[in-house]
Amino acid sequence: MNIREAGLIVTLSLCILVAPLLTHAQQKGKMYRIGFLGNSTAALEANLVGPFREGLRDLGYEEGQNVVIEYRWAEGKYERLPTLIAELIARKVDVIVTAGTPGTQAVKKATTSVPLVMVAVGDPVGTGIVASLNRPGGNITGLTSISPELEGKRLELLREVIPKLSHVAILWNPVNAYHVIEMKEAQSAASTLRMRVLSLAVGTPEELDGAFAAIDRERVGALLVLADRMFLHHRTRIMNFAAQHRLPGVYAYRELVEAGGLMSFGPSYAGMHRRAATYVDKILKGISPADLPVERPATFELVINLKAAKALGLMIPPSVLSRATEVIQ
Repeated sequence: MNIREAGLIVTLSLCILVAPLLTHAQQKGKMYRIGFLGNSTAALEANLVGPFREGLRDLGYEEGQNVVIEYRWAEGKYERLPTLIAELIARKVDVIVTAGTPGTQAVKKATTSVPLVMVAVGDPVGTGIVASLNRPGGNITGLTSISPELEGKRLELLREVIPKLSHVAILWNPVNAYHVIEMKEAQSAASTLRMRVLSLAVGTPEELDGAFAAIDRERVGALLVLADRMFLHHRTRIMNFAAQHRLPGVYAYRELVEAGGLMSFGPSYAGMHRRAATYVDKILKGISPADLPVERPATFELVINLKAAKALGLMIPPSVLSRATEVIQ
């Protein structure tokens, strides 16, 4: 081997060793742009945004260093979604994150190219968002909150706490495509439990007062509020009405219990937002959303507010308390 050949071998060896380091440096230097489409406000969704940001940090993403998060807030008004989505697309985001069926459907309608990580979508297959949970196809993947007989379990909790309950009001949003499916499940479960249902379709915040008047007029014994970001946004208003009318209720979101409601049962939405960061990471690393299976909820939370129970004159049975993941005193 002559000196020239030896030098060539050394040069090639150095290239092989340095190339991965250069690639890593380039990757580290890239500034990713994530669009976070919120259904409510920054203050009211802080408990969801926080876990998402923590999940990103755990995966090596630091805001201002290698990632920028563009936040847009619908403030409980779904009619604002198309404009907000257009703004995110104009900002050339690498991926959009949003929660709930209405927001996800709005993004699906707006773009087939920008990847979307959905969070807590009720039935993404039944509502036409993805082709299947295992192989979603298209530009959408993420996490579903779907669970068979979930509304039935919520009604059963009410029956356990109020054994003589015979009439329940159900608050649902006709704009939310999944609620049409959920209401059928709830009606079927109520029939099995021999409960009458007062169905209250509320598509806008302005329609809440009419629903409240109907509840007052019909003298129902309890309230079930389905999972919808508009109801989450207006939770203080809903809980104030329930407290004033001494109306026990079961809710999809723990936030309504923290606002004074009796109990909630459902998946951990904060945990799902943290998991959403994993999907974002995979997409930013080049994996197609079409090849990432949609994840189902693994655990569920039962949160009980004993202060609310006392105000309602209710005694929570030990069989229910023992199943609670959190008790608010």
